[in-house]
Amino acid sequence: MKPAIIAIAALAGLSACTQGTPPPEDLPAMPEGTCNADAVQSHIGHKATAASGAELMRLTGARTLRWVPPRSAVTMDYRADRLTVSYDDNYTIVRISCG
Repeated sequence: MKPAIIAIAALAGLSACTQGTPPPEDLPAMPEGTCNADAVQSHIGHKATAASGAELMRLTGARTLRWVPPRSAVTMDYRADRLTVSYDDNYTIVRISCG
């Protein structure tokens, strides 16, 4: 009797998934962000400091700043208003991107 219950539960779960999924046009749009890192790529090679972080935020229009130290794991979630700045062991900026 247990296999029959499992099969019914599996079918019910599948039908619930297909019936509850909205069409793509009903999905909310990704929020527009203001970060644009194109203009600050010349800062790669500069020292990572509080002052340079503030200047990078001003130039990119980002609302938040994420510093990424060497050998650090970071989340892959995308935030259009976030500036991500990676630096090496000498506090030299090696990568600048939005998200």
